Amino acid sequence: MRYNIPDNFVDLTVTSPPYDNLRTYKGFVFDYKSMLKELHRITKNGGVVVWIVSDATIRGTETGTSFKQALYAKEECGFNLHDTMIYEKINPIPQNHNRYEQCFEYMFVFSKGKPKTFNPILELTKNAGKSFNWGDRKTILDKNQCRRNRITENIKVKSTKIRRNIFQYSIGGSKTGHPAVFPEQLANDHIISWSNEGDIVFDPMCGSGTTCKEAYLLHRNFIGVDMSEEYINNICIPRLEQYGWNNINNISKQNSI
Repeated sequence: MRYNIPDNFVDLTVTSPPYDNLRTYKGFVFDYKSMLKELHRITKNGGVVVWIVSDATIRGTETGTSFKQALYAKEECGFNLHDTMIYEKINPIPQNHNRYEQCFEYMFVFSKGKPKTFNPILELTKNAGKSFNWGDRKTILDKNQCRRNRITENIKVKSTKIRRNIFQYSIGGSKTGHPAVFPEQLANDHIISWSNEGDIVFDPMCGSGTTCKEAYLLHRNFIGVDMSEEYINNICIPRLEQYGWNNINNISKQNSI
């Protein structure tokens, strides 16, 4: 697998590969190793890849493929595992098996070096304006559970804080005709977080075009690739055209990009 894209060209990739045998894409075989190597090649220094994935459960055991992919990206491709984020489903589909209901997927944030862009999503704090003494606190991140040399004076809590790395979204409701559409807000949040206007956003498995659509609406340039001509022509392009997009050179089948 090789994309017709120059080295060090893409600022951000947001994509969701097939989850073991949980998705079928018209008989196409997914080779995550060659894809991750290509993503490392085309990603700019300081660029980010958001890799959204989960595992199938086969004969009573989860496959662990998601971890294999993350470790391969880190150890074999040269990415940093910048963050292991969680996509929590507010309304998961009941599975009816002998374990707790599955309600999340991984969002591995790979970076090529230190991320050059981080526009954190903020949320309101519950204790805004209150004063706390942080000097006596110790955390699980402290070496040997020792107290750091923190400022001991009372510090007022700010009105906002950086959002935690568990993002919650509702699933379902998509009428695109694609079997595995991730939430539009998920793509939106990551595009805002890891890129700026005018940057190039890539999705090598763009499917219904969620990443492309959100990139377009957020004034980013985008490249979309998919092996299925049906998804490109019948779902992705018409979906984008609803919002005024009309440049067919931005998106194409993988064998012709």
